[in-house]
Amino acid sequence: MQLYKDLMNGSEKLSLVGLGYVGMPIAVAFSKKVSVIGYDVNTKKIDQYKAGIDPTNEVGNDAIKNCSVEFTDDEKRLREAKFHIVAVPTPVNSDHTPDLTPVEEASRTLGRNLIKGSVVVYESTVYPGVTEEICVPILEKESGLKCGTDFKVGYSPERINPGDKVHRLETIKKIVSGMDEETLDTVAKVYSLVVDAGVHRAASIKIAEAAKVIENSQRDINIAFMNELSIIFNKMGIDTKSVLEAAGTKWNFLKFYPGLVGGHCIGVDPYYLTYKAEQLGYHSQIILSGRRINDDMGKYVAENTVKSLIKADVFIKNARVAVLGFTFKENCPDTRNTKVIDIINELREYGIIPMVADPAADADEAKRLYGIEFADFSEIRDCDAVILAVAHDCFKNLSLEDLDKMFRKTANCKKVIIDVKGLFDRNVCESEDYNYWRL
Repeated sequence: MQLYKDLMNGSEKLSLVGLGYVGMPIAVAFSKKVSVIGYDVNTKKIDQYKAGIDPTNEVGNDAIKNCSVEFTDDEKRLREAKFHIVAVPTPVNSDHTPDLTPVEEASRTLGRNLIKGSVVVYESTVYPGVTEEICVPILEKESGLKCGTDFKVGYSPERINPGDKVHRLETIKKIVSGMDEETLDTVAKVYSLVVDAGVHRAASIKIAEAAKVIENSQRDINIAFMNELSIIFNKMGIDTKSVLEAAGTKWNFLKFYPGLVGGHCIGVDPYYLTYKAEQLGYHSQIILSGRRINDDMGKYVAENTVKSLIKADVFIKNARVAVLGFTFKENCPDTRNTKVIDIINELREYGIIPMVADPAADADEAKRLYGIEFADFSEIRDCDAVILAVAHDCFKNLSLEDLDKMFRKTANCKKVIIDVKGLFDRNVCESEDYNYWRL
């Protein structure tokens, strides 16, 4: 508990390794209580933070300007801290196997600058065993120190929901764990400084790792069920949203909805769990089945766009389709692992010309990761179809008249609206004779 006391009296500092959508809000929150060093390898990002700019939109520019975080891209400054939080992404490779490169590199960087008496807490989502079996050996090798003697480790999985202004770091109960009781006590006390909802002390690091990875796996499976229902009901000519509204009147019906499942959590974490299971000789059935359904939904939306265009007597090759929204979720600039790209790529396979607009997205990131250049709303004209792919607030305020300006000047029955998130009233669209389809 001495480290906790030293943090509180200002004689020791806390560091954040990785200042993205998860790490940056944590750094800002802790800076209200203790001295914080915020480290990231991305110099451009650090320069933005130093200039008081929040590229993630998670806490806002004012919070960045007014916080006391010492933002840096100099790894040697990590030597000034003794309590370290690692919050770097854990993506998957193209074959859906875990890509532990970011967390391994972060461990090497931290290991090179680790001092005796430190506590290292990982927040990155991993499969059970990664912290102790992969990260600890790297820390020991790079530092020359011995875990358990010279430094301690813990694990506290991130639960921040990007773009969510209600469920924040402070309002979500935090799972904490440590390699021993003393470490667990320290980790719990430190996180309790910023988490108003309190902490849950997991019995071991592996249990905490497992708890995190199943949270998103459970959500993934439930959404996959909704997506499968959508496919079935579409074949039956039944509106899925109306079915779910009816079923949702029962007190114990779980209110999930069909949609595209992307991002760096729900669409990724299940693969970490199934990877570890396969190493132990068990091939997942339910989890991977759900993943296959969700991974195919972008293609499914594109195929139904084509079918709707054919139904409207629109010539497919060189048809113009507006895609509104590109991020992996609403009201968030993050485009990593967005499934909207699957819709776009599939449309291109048919010779269709997609035009993408997303005022909320990180345009530089979209260009770098996918080669996508966004169009301005004013540039979207003479379209044959409009796909509402993401439920940004700015899209919720659109009217049918706004959409109508994006179409060619033809009869409404030839204008196709693909409403992935169900933003528009189906009855109104159909009463106005639009060719309307939604998940």
